[in-house]
Amino acid sequence: MEFDFFPDRKREKCRKWDYNIIKQKFGDIPEDFIPMWIADMDFKIPNELKNKMIDFINIGVFGYTYCYDEFYNAVLNWQKNKHNVIIKKEEVILTYGTVSTLHYIIQAFCKKGDNIILNTPVYSPFSDCAKKQGVNVVCNSLVIKENRYYIDFDMLENQIKQTKPKIMLFCSPHNPSGRVWSKSEIINICNLCKKYNIILVCDEVHSENVYLGKHTSILSLKNELIENVIFVTSPNKAFNLGGLKTSYIVIKSLDLLNKLKTQLNKNSITSPNVFGILALTTVYNECDYWLKSVNEYIYNNYNYLKKYINNQNVISMMEMESSYLPFINIKNTNLSSKQFCMKIAKEKGVILEAGENFVKDGENFIRMNIGTQKNNLIEAITRLDDFVKNCY
Repeated sequence: MEFDFFPDRKREKCRKWDYNIIKQKFGDIPEDFIPMWIADMDFKIPNELKNKMIDFINIGVFGYTYCYDEFYNAVLNWQKNKHNVIIKKEEVILTYGTVSTLHYIIQAFCKKGDNIILNTPVYSPFSDCAKKQGVNVVCNSLVIKENRYYIDFDMLENQIKQTKPKIMLFCSPHNPSGRVWSKSEIINICNLCKKYNIILVCDEVHSENVYLGKHTSILSLKNELIENVIFVTSPNKAFNLGGLKTSYIVIKSLDLLNKLKTQLNKNSITSPNVFGILALTTVYNECDYWLKSVNEYIYNNYNYLKKYINNQNVISMMEMESSYLPFINIKNTNLSSKQFCMKIAKEKGVILEAGENFVKDGENFIRMNIGTQKNNLIEAITRLDDFVKNCY
């Protein structure tokens, strides 16, 4: 099977597999380490994309490019066919990666001392993009019911009334945990933001890797609900293209669109990465079959992990409804998430992400990246099992 093949990622010089980078973060670790932290996958890109890249490289010149029609057509067709979303070319702006885009959004619509609100735990750049601009972060803690995250909408509305945030950052599906929000939950978020005149930034980068439930794109809702929405996404998680730093946003409101364009111009966000735009266009047009196959492989990995976790009584796991990053509860080990991750890295060479890194409310959890070859996962679980049995 093509996904069982492990490419030489150490030669690739990626952060995920770099021994010195990991050693700086975790201290001395075994040389046969297995990195399951940074959220990129260990699978080779689709052959169609590899061949397009080779053809492009053979031209031998990598000059400045532009957002040509093939890019817009690929985005519009992908959103229509994959997510039942109808958008217009003029509503789409290509940007240099989702994380930097969040910074530009804060710069465009907030001033120092303003508030933003987000659900926690959540991907740490959601908080970093505000704090680096002198903007305050209000944390709306997610509620765990039957091992699944839910939004307390009464608490959220009270926090909004008290803090008057300019922006709400919303991760759909959720990272960490992979929770796929229901259509009614997304509508409730939209209604609250519209009621209190809040710009709603919706990050849907994990929406192509969905296994349980049905992802509802915020752009599929009625126009009156999304007039204040900035939609952010990319093919980077689905097709493992993070290093190409290419993403895009969709905005229905002409006023919001023009304000953000002005900010992007201030930051000289102009011509795109020549490989990034080629990659996006290729995978959207030709590689949906690959995405379906990789999702099947990842879900098989998940079921293998789930079987192990269900057969022991120390750690537990939230249902991974999307993505490839299960959120595992390690409270019964009596270690904090950082202690757990540091200890298992040094003793077993399994590199995990501490839940404490997800802004707030993740202290009892670790995140594991299972977007890797099954033999890597099997070995990591073997080491994890031995560690858990002896760590408390």
